Amino acid sequence: MKLLRALVTLIAVVAMTLFLPGCAEPPRGIVLWHPYRGGEEAALKKGVLRFEAERGVKVTILAVPYEAYLAKLEAAIPRGNGPDVFVGPHNRLGEYLLHRLVAPVGDAFPEVDAPLYEPVTVAAVTYEGERWAVPLASKCGALYYNPRLLPDAPRTLDELAAKRDFALGSGIWPLAYESHTAYWHAALLHAYGGELFGAPKPGEPGAGAPPGFAMTGEAAERSLDKARELVTSRVVPDEASGDLVKTLFTTGKAAAVISGPWLAGDLEDKVPYEVVPLPSIPGVGAMRPFLTVDGVFMTPEGAKSEGARALARSLGDAASASERAEIGKQVVATRSYWSAQDDAAARSPAAERQRRLLVAFHDASADAIPMPVSPAMNPVWVPAEQAIRKVLRGDASPRDALAEAKARYDDVMRTPPSEAASPAPLVVVVGLGLLAAAFAVVRRVRAPDFRRELAASKPAYKYVLHAALTILVLVVLPLVAGAAMSFFAGSREDARFVGLGNYVEILTARGKPLLSHGSFYLTLLVTVAWTVVNVALHVSIGLVLGIALARPVLRLRAIYRVLLIIPWAVPSYVTALAWKGMFHRQFGAINAILVAVGAEPISWFAKFSTAFAANVATNVWLGFPFMMVVVMGALTSISKDVLEAAEVDGATRWQAFRLVTLPLLRPTLLPAVVLGSVWTFNMFNVVFLVSGGEPDGTTDILVSEAYRWAFARNAQLGYAAAYAVIIFGLLALMSKVLGRIGGGGDAKEAL
Repeated sequence: MKLLRALVTLIAVVAMTLFLPGCAEPPRGIVLWHPYRGGEEAALKKGVLRFEAERGVKVTILAVPYEAYLAKLEAAIPRGNGPDVFVGPHNRLGEYLLHRLVAPVGDAFPEVDAPLYEPVTVAAVTYEGERWAVPLASKCGALYYNPRLLPDAPRTLDELAAKRDFALGSGIWPLAYESHTAYWHAALLHAYGGELFGAPKPGEPGAGAPPGFAMTGEAAERSLDKARELVTSRVVPDEASGDLVKTLFTTGKAAAVISGPWLAGDLEDKVPYEVVPLPSIPGVGAMRPFLTVDGVFMTPEGAKSEGARALARSLGDAASASERAEIGKQVVATRSYWSAQDDAAARSPAAERQRRLLVAFHDASADAIPMPVSPAMNPVWVPAEQAIRKVLRGDASPRDALAEAKARYDDVMRTPPSEAASPAPLVVVVGLGLLAAAFAVVRRVRAPDFRRELAASKPAYKYVLHAALTILVLVVLPLVAGAAMSFFAGSREDARFVGLGNYVEILTARGKPLLSHGSFYLTLLVTVAWTVVNVALHVSIGLVLGIALARPVLRLRAIYRVLLIIPWAVPSYVTALAWKGMFHRQFGAINAILVAVGAEPISWFAKFSTAFAANVATNVWLGFPFMMVVVMGALTSISKDVLEAAEVDGATRWQAFRLVTLPLLRPTLLPAVVLGSVWTFNMFNVVFLVSGGEPDGTTDILVSEAYRWAFARNAQLGYAAAYAVIIFGLLALMSKVLGRIGGGGDAKEAL
């Protein structure tokens, strides 16, 4: 009766909510998402508060971490749970359009006689004749220089090159930037008239084709020659990461660096600096960096709301621009802020310095190139950077490296099968499998003892039900979904069933030689070698250290144990980044030790052997403590009587270890070896963060190769899912084989 009353009450509440106007859910107002932090977030909130006071509309603001921003938008907006407006970089517009996340901003971008926004920012948010965002701020590269080392602002690269060879002092670089990355090399490329991504020009081969890999031809080759000249003549350090560029500048080891406005927040008062637009190349032209524009985008639902459009318009007006420039330190896109002539004498020294910094980046943005918005831009980065690094290392000429990069881009972007395969064979196979499973279940249920055993096991099922459901939801269902995805090709919005097409492509090396670059079989050989070498070293080192630390006569054993477990306790990505820095060719600790003992420094990531060794060294450091702890635990379970009996029988220490201790350790070590093999086989962090697949992707393992197909090669999720299914099958087979090998003997038999 109580249950019936509760059910009637629930139905009544639902009916009142749906049909009575006074009980309807109140409007949620306007929802705004953004990825900002610090001053940028504070300035945005101030503009929103002013809008709420003026319009009387509630605005809900949600800050989402930038790393998860796109994924959150893709998951929420199509289901009606996302924002009405959101702030994001313009270069993701292609992905926004691909997943139907945005709509034209309409009257949020007012048409007036005098342009409200800088022309370059308007061009960035305009695509196919439509304006898709209200521009807020721009970001691009500029030249930071130290006035103590360079009294006059460098105007050309030749002026900086003239400062090499101890002209600035021992160990001081004239210029530092990330020369091996496509993003920063683009400034050189644009100076020579080249492009990273674009459509063939009229009259060129392939004219009229869709935009694609455009880093070819004389301009691109000359830009690579110039980059190599800067490195080989010691004007620019090789293999410089963003952190290294910052460190060199803050410590006075670099007279000038190329970076974006974000670097200023890290410099503070650590070093004196000024900022000017990028220098020019004599006889060629000015270096032109890529430009990124942050804008306010409208979702399809938000674009229907006049209040949401008014909010976007308000965030781009002059008042908000002034707040974002002064509080958020942004290079705002609103023209009125830059045309205002305020009194410099009325500003504090810190405010005047900040104003000069913003003006410098504003001047640099005027000649910058807006980043392309096509989703096909993402697959350009990897082959372009591989070509740049090959040339900088001297492994290939610019022409050969670029031709190879273009071929790899074309291979990644080739059209999936145009005709969808029939799902009938797969349906038949799955149906037969389910039918066989059903027969097995029926046969089991009809067994005479089944009901009795089921009744006796009911209490046990209650205890394990929650764990079984958790495994079903978190493990089994994702595996099934991934396996199902592997039978499709194309984007999520235009997926086509191709049956076993992805598996055929993988197992036939996409029609290329079986051991060609990037093929499944070559990557599998590298993965197997990687797993065998690492696990062998993990077990060997762990066994030696575990036995040594288990000896009761060893003094300070507790301290040694704690120190040796530390590598296991530190997160793997932190350790990987630390070891990557130690393997740096010019500034790494490993090469510093080699130089100290009279050896030549090594470019660790220039050859497969040394890059593989760097990865192995990092992973061994991470993995041996686990095996050491397993061995120490297993040794405590071995009875001293057995070892004393072996000693009485006249066995030496080596014989006692080989014939007594090791066989007794094997039942405990085997599960650890299987687990370590699975971990190592899929050790993505080390490979991705230490070598990054260098040189030229040869140190990639299967899991990092699958990652690249999913996230760096035009989001070919079906192809990556097929890789994942194959990896799962290989790991299951490997675990089975190792289990049988370990189960073939017994410690008692060995005794």
